[in-house]
Amino acid sequence: MWQLRSGLRLLHARTRGEAVSGWAWTALALYLGWAGFAFGIRAAVQRRRTGDAGFRGISGHPGEASWWAGVLFVAALLGGAAAPVGALAKLPTTAHAALQWTGLVITLAGMAATLAAQTNMGASWRVGVDAAERTTLVTGGLFAHVRNPVFTAMAVTAVGLALMVPNWVALLALACLVAAIQLQVRVVEEPYLKAVHGPAYATYTARTGRFLPGVGRHTA
Repeated sequence: MWQLRSGLRLLHARTRGEAVSGWAWTALALYLGWAGFAFGIRAAVQRRRTGDAGFRGISGHPGEASWWAGVLFVAALLGGAAAPVGALAKLPTTAHAALQWTGLVITLAGMAATLAAQTNMGASWRVGVDAAERTTLVTGGLFAHVRNPVFTAMAVTAVGLALMVPNWVALLALACLVAAIQLQVRVVEEPYLKAVHGPAYATYTARTGRFLPGVGRHTA
């Protein structure tokens, strides 16, 4: 009887380990594919259409809020890949099928929304901000509902991936991403857009939520 119980526990542990490994490989493949499309392919399309890949880098000086936004964003991107790699390396990871299937659906939805929002931006798509640059204010497509749909979609994708491979690295990467997005939007992008587009941006922010429809609108 003792040998039977030991055998069953060993089989359960092996099956659980195989499940974690499968979800980790799936999450890693989705993450690399998403990152490749969101940054690599999008930059290539941008360069072909406009002659400029759209990368502007980290804003501000070391220690400033805008600089921290860029640093945290890079940390979040690295952490997004490190979470499934850590799971493959036997980092303690919660395995719950319902949670992971939910994460897969959320991830796919976030990936699709990221692509749609980036497409809506057209020639105005940028990674980072150049204060001397003047781009068109985008208010159509997903931008008619929220002011920062790319960031919202990225956060949704990160939540989905964290559910697929729920370990402390995934949670830390998600926290870094949320902090980076909040700093980037509030400290860097909103002041820039207000300075460049003035009344048009004020009207837009009064009717459109920051990250969710109707939430975070600016009122006079």
